[in-house]
Amino acid sequence: MVTTIAASLLLVASPASADGVRDGEYWLDVYGIRQAWATTQGEGITIAIIDTGVDGTVAELSGAVVGGADFSGLGSYNGQKPVGSTGSDHGTMVGSLAAGRGTGPDSGVIGSAPAASLLSASIGFGEGAKSSDEQIADAVRWSVDNGADIINMSLTRNTTDWPESWDDAFLYAFENDVVVVAAAGNRGSGTTQVGAPATMPGVLTVAGVDAQGQASFDASSQGITIAVAAPSENLVGVTPGGGHVRWNGTSGAAPIVSGIVALVMAAHPQLDAANIINRVVATARDAGAAGADPIYGFGLVDAQAAVTASVPTVTANPMGELSDWIRVYRRADSTPTPIPSSVPYAIPEDVPLAPDSSLGVLMPTVHQLRVAGVPLLVFVVFATLVVVAGGLAVRHFRSLRKTE
Repeated sequence: MVTTIAASLLLVASPASADGVRDGEYWLDVYGIRQAWATTQGEGITIAIIDTGVDGTVAELSGAVVGGADFSGLGSYNGQKPVGSTGSDHGTMVGSLAAGRGTGPDSGVIGSAPAASLLSASIGFGEGAKSSDEQIADAVRWSVDNGADIINMSLTRNTTDWPESWDDAFLYAFENDVVVVAAAGNRGSGTTQVGAPATMPGVLTVAGVDAQGQASFDASSQGITIAVAAPSENLVGVTPGGGHVRWNGTSGAAPIVSGIVALVMAAHPQLDAANIINRVVATARDAGAAGADPIYGFGLVDAQAAVTASVPTVTANPMGELSDWIRVYRRADSTPTPIPSSVPYAIPEDVPLAPDSSLGVLMPTVHQLRVAGVPLLVFVVFATLVVVAGGLAVRHFRSLRKTE
């Protein structure tokens, strides 16, 4: 079992025009993002991108990256240097979908929250890098201490478990009213079920859909902790140096949702993190099986509704409470099982899509970890039923694909 960053990409040598890049962002209208901008564009909200580094010198991110740090030992002091020999563009691509400013009124990549600010927390997994567990725990804490309102994590372990060091780091984020958004992972890269941090109670986990709003087979995964679904196919993004890419993956779906969360926060500054998350899931457009399901979660994210709809307040995070899980599963009188040390795992080559597609799939791997049960207390009672339902949903999805 290995951790992955949930992405797929193909470099676009030279777009026909800068407008062609913006025109490719079909989700801006379909998911109510442009409509939500009539209320706010995310002013005053800060999104931390824990990834391979966000290059703040590219035109679309000019002025967006307000701080950063490196946790790999391989990057730059400000976290903006791309880390890794393969997949190093990933962080900048992710950042551009969250808070890209475009290059003009109708040109260049624009994020879901173009007025939000970014923090770049660079992590890496090559020779000489620190333990990935340590990097991520430190990056989460640093993000909170440096003003993050939202933490975007376009990565997954490919195992449901996580190290105990993450308990304290993520609790620290939740206790400081920070929303953590995580990618569900991609089947095309071997992620058949969501893995940590997407399995952690309290996290807003994002699955992927195609341009028609149908569950993506290659560029998504499944699991009972999925909160909402967002576009993960035929995405655009910016790379270090100012190039543009078209890519697939929940690595792109997650920052689209992180930007939407920023819009909700800016529009409702009086709400705590639990109620921000609740607005996102409560206003999602139901898809797939009625109600929450392991493919779409609560449904397709709807930015306009999340920002403007009347939604009753809640007293608890609808995605569960990490503190409750810790009390049950981290026995105070038990001796923690040490996690085996391992050498960071090399990022794999892109996995190609169908022969008639010009896109590819990328899921950079971090390191091997032990496997454990799905750790979400709120769903324990229903786990057996959900597993059965998940299997039926996948069979139904595949049968639908065959009939298209």
